[in-house]
Amino acid sequence: MALVYGGRSGEHEISLRSAESVKQALDHEKYQVSDYFIAKDGRWSPHPLLPEPQEDAGIDVVFPMLHGTFGEDGTVQGLLELAGLPYVGAGVLASAVSMDKAVTKRLCRDAGLPVVEHLVLTRGQFNPAALELPFPFPVFVKPANLGSSVGINKAKNSEELQRALETAASYDRKIIVERGIIGREFECAVLGGEPPRASVPCEIFPSQDFYTYEDKYLLDTARIELPAKLSQETTCVMQQLAISCFEAVGCEGMGRVDFLMDASTGQLFINEINTIPGFTSISMYPKMWEYSGIPYPQLLDKLIALALERSHSRQEIRYSR
Repeated sequence: MALVYGGRSGEHEISLRSAESVKQALDHEKYQVSDYFIAKDGRWSPHPLLPEPQEDAGIDVVFPMLHGTFGEDGTVQGLLELAGLPYVGAGVLASAVSMDKAVTKRLCRDAGLPVVEHLVLTRGQFNPAALELPFPFPVFVKPANLGSSVGINKAKNSEELQRALETAASYDRKIIVERGIIGREFECAVLGGEPPRASVPCEIFPSQDFYTYEDKYLLDTARIELPAKLSQETTCVMQQLAISCFEAVGCEGMGRVDFLMDASTGQLFINEINTIPGFTSISMYPKMWEYSGIPYPQLLDKLIALALERSHSRQEIRYSR
């Protein structure tokens, strides 16, 4: 098995931590693991993982443990498709559309799933100082294609909005401005298969104004409640929404769906889906499944088995007459 980690994104360090946790949890009597490290400048070590299609590369399956741009967005998945190598997680299309928060919201909305009111802006095609919002402050401003809350800011007035737009525009050409939801934050893990399954959800209690990058990985002060204190009915609704989101973007293998709940109405909104969720020692995707009855090593076995099943299924597809 090849474990690919590192990468060029701002989540490089998180990828290293996730990969180390995966290596420690794998059953080394079952798997012989080869490391493929991608440096921040994009260089591979020991070498790019790209044999000729149908060539025996000595690799049964690839586990991409890459977060963010150039790893979770379909680029590496496309490379692995070209190489004819089975790999864990979502395919090219689902990876790409899930990485783009604006496209994810559109697909969810078209599937009848609840998403927060928002605007999608393109860098250079709007004047931050003259932008008029169709919803009140506070708002959240996000780069469309980054994860781990990188580049996200909460704006409570026009001056803060302008600064937030400038920050987001430095990370991406596409920017999302969405109505701020005052309420609760949840996560729910999904495991692929026929049919996909959803875990028991957890609730996030940020130590800051919202769940920032620092809160997730540096401060160690956010609080997690697993299982989330929800009624059985609301838990079931959240689990079904998580599966519906997973299916709406065409996801496979694994996904973590993040939710917001409006405190005044109790309405749930799908915030985003992560196709390669964190696997660090504090990451909630494996913890939610462990609480739901699938220990970390067994979870990895299932993800690898799903990757091999998909590969065998695709061998039956004809690509020429």
